Amino acid sequence: MSQPRSIVPGATYLLTRRALRRHLLFRPDAAINQLVLYTLAVSARRFGIQVHALCMMSTHLHLVVTDTLGVLPKFLQFFHRLIALGTKVLRAWEGSVWDNAPTSVVHLLTPAAVVEKIAYTMANPVAAGLVKRAHDWPGAKVLVDELGGALSARRPEAYFDATNPQWPNEAELALSLPPYVAQDAADDFRQKVRTELERHEADARTEVERQGFGVLGAERASAASPYDRATSDEPLRDRNPTFAVGRGQPGAWQRAAAAVRAFRAAYREALAQWRIGVRTVVFPTGTWCMRVLHAVCVDDVAQVGDVAPMM
Repeated sequence: MSQPRSIVPGATYLLTRRALRRHLLFRPDAAINQLVLYTLAVSARRFGIQVHALCMMSTHLHLVVTDTLGVLPKFLQFFHRLIALGTKVLRAWEGSVWDNAPTSVVHLLTPAAVVEKIAYTMANPVAAGLVKRAHDWPGAKVLVDELGGALSARRPEAYFDATNPQWPNEAELALSLPPYVAQDAADDFRQKVRTELERHEADARTEVERQGFGVLGAERASAASPYDRATSDEPLRDRNPTFAVGRGQPGAWQRAAAAVRAFRAAYREALAQWRIGVRTVVFPTGTWCMRVLHAVCVDDVAQVGDVAPMM
């Protein structure tokens, strides 16, 4: 059984979802890029999701977003379903598209964590030894200079019904700055991300050289068969963190961990009461599934530590 997770409006996350058995189903090409950008634009608008960063790798997807309305699970269900259905058509694929593991959802609790995870998302193709620099990756992505801007995509011909009004001819994907970044501080924020990205790229290139591997290159990455599987080593059952606070944040990790433990303890206590028939029990702030499926009472006053502030 998975651990309960607090879902609250205004939280910023790093999201990661992987393709089934590391198949290269999202190998970068024009059709997949169009599908990803269009479905993300439509889904984000529908659920009030602010998108900050994106990188679609051949085997997985990274997003950094802010959930303004506190409806992240609904967004993920809708968005991932559209990606899967469109991919099935484009790749003539039978069966599941996504891996059975749940989406990795990492709550970013400080500005440092947001900067680091946006840069991490951008640098992913470099860390994988696919290209030398992030801007060389041919897949759907957001670059530093695009932060705070917008991307657009026309409706894919595959899967989407042109007569259905919920699928516009063209959809714009706004690339919002994180909520804590004022418009007059946008350039400073981009520079912080650029500096962090350069650090990630340098470390990644050093590691690729240390292992004695060559860089695959954008052309060869685009020519790979989507039915092949990644063969690089990947640890099984690796850590799946719940939150991130970034480097140089003394005490922030301990406070965040304490808040997570407190939420889980309160949730389990309330659930135990619910199971024995106490329908007046109040679940802690951030309870999602029980509220949506069973209309339980939820504390609407955030307790200290429920959501760590951006510091």
